[in-house]
Amino acid sequence: MQSLYITLAVRFGFAIICVLAAHAQGGRGGGDWITAGSDAQRSSWVRTDPKISPASMANPGFGLVWKIKLPGEPTIASTVDRYIGYRGFRSYAFMGSKSGEITAIDSDLGRVEWKKILPGGSAKPSGSAPCTGGMTANVVRPTTGAMPASSGGRGGGGGRTGGAKSSVGQPLEGAVTIAEAAARAGVGRGPGGGRGPGGGRGPDANNPFGPRVSPLLAISSDGMLHIMYVSNGEEPKPPVPFLPAGANAHGFIVVDNITYAATSQGCGGVANGIWALDIAAKQTVHWTPEGDIAGSAGFAFGPDGTVYASTSGGVLAALDPKTLQLKSSYKSGGPTFRSSPVVFEYKAKTLIAATSQDGRIHIADASSLSGTGYPAAASGELASWQDAAGTRWFVAPAKDAIAAWKLDEQDNTLTLQPGWTSREIPSPRSPIVVNGIIFAAANSSSPVLYALDGSTGRELWNSGKIMTAPVRESGISGSGSQIYLGTSDGTIYAFGFPTEH
Repeated sequence: MQSLYITLAVRFGFAIICVLAAHAQGGRGGGDWITAGSDAQRSSWVRTDPKISPASMANPGFGLVWKIKLPGEPTIASTVDRYIGYRGFRSYAFMGSKSGEITAIDSDLGRVEWKKILPGGSAKPSGSAPCTGGMTANVVRPTTGAMPASSGGRGGGGGRTGGAKSSVGQPLEGAVTIAEAAARAGVGRGPGGGRGPGGGRGPDANNPFGPRVSPLLAISSDGMLHIMYVSNGEEPKPPVPFLPAGANAHGFIVVDNITYAATSQGCGGVANGIWALDIAAKQTVHWTPEGDIAGSAGFAFGPDGTVYASTSGGVLAALDPKTLQLKSSYKSGGPTFRSSPVVFEYKAKTLIAATSQDGRIHIADASSLSGTGYPAAASGELASWQDAAGTRWFVAPAKDAIAAWKLDEQDNTLTLQPGWTSREIPSPRSPIVVNGIIFAAANSSSPVLYALDGSTGRELWNSGKIMTAPVRESGISGSGSQIYLGTSDGTIYAFGFPTEH
């Protein structure tokens, strides 16, 4: 059974404790979808899954599990698998919308669990066409900059390894399993295993809430940061000022107790760049690039916390995680960057990859930020994974198809080799990887979701004519053996294998 650990996620006059599986990933699907790109490295890779695999996708059974229509152009942003709270067992899919509405869906049953409307959601700042107002950033949960473990497994794994305990604990203290995990980690215990000084129930003796699972966070259109319980959307404390009002924010993430977001397109008169808020100190810093932040995920994190951002000025920048001061940079040699960076490990090295407007995939070594742009045909965001043999793969849209490339090393020199190109997929959205399966959607008036074998590109399944409107720009996410995507008519679709209830 995967060991649980507890990390202090947010300290905002009260303590919220993250109860997460190893490396901030857990649950039956081998990892919750925490933020854009799934993790702090923006890999778009769900490493293990007990149901989805090349073998299972070759058999019938995978299909539409449920669909729900919501107002305000909802966006899948974050999932929670195997949450145990005062209501018992729940698996959640959360999404925000430009109308300022946050919706929590029970992803097992396909029903709305709760809704919340943030203030200022319908406000529309003046400016250019992209400045439509409302919530532009996804809702997220806290994570860590540490690299998730690379499974590379082709089968299941990472699944539930025992009966789920649904017993609940004392009011406001979460489930008994949370308290047990806290006890194992030594949180909230004084010398000799007793309660903390002064009878406190956690590391803060004045904390009235006790251990909690990781919270849900969102940025409203007025720039305020909202911290909510995943179980009901309630906010124990008032929101915190973060961004100027009317910003076009994306890449929203909370890493090691600091909140980050990128702003772009000059919406609301807000300067482009990256913003970081230390919630405990209530201090915000800002980095302004030459040009705009590239890519839908905004930026990525190295295992030491370094922030990596690619820009329309053709610069891949390395920033200090606390001050956002520029540490070093890599230049593309002319073309602007198209995608957000992806950070990954390769043979004991930390590397960063991003695509540029000329289709090249640039790979730089984090230790020196020196690198090379490799000829490819990438036309969108990268996803990256490692297979069971240890091969590092990249996959991205390539005109009207999905293409994959393999990283290799010859005579201590990195090379990028063509892997495969899929069948025709019109205007594909950026793909994700789930346990060796590539999921990609055609962006057309009648879109189709495809499942491709990650090693060959062979089509294993498609959704047919189920969806009736274009896929939202937020694209696809996955967790708990289900694949989620939203369409422009406000419908959220969940695909997976049927689950007995």
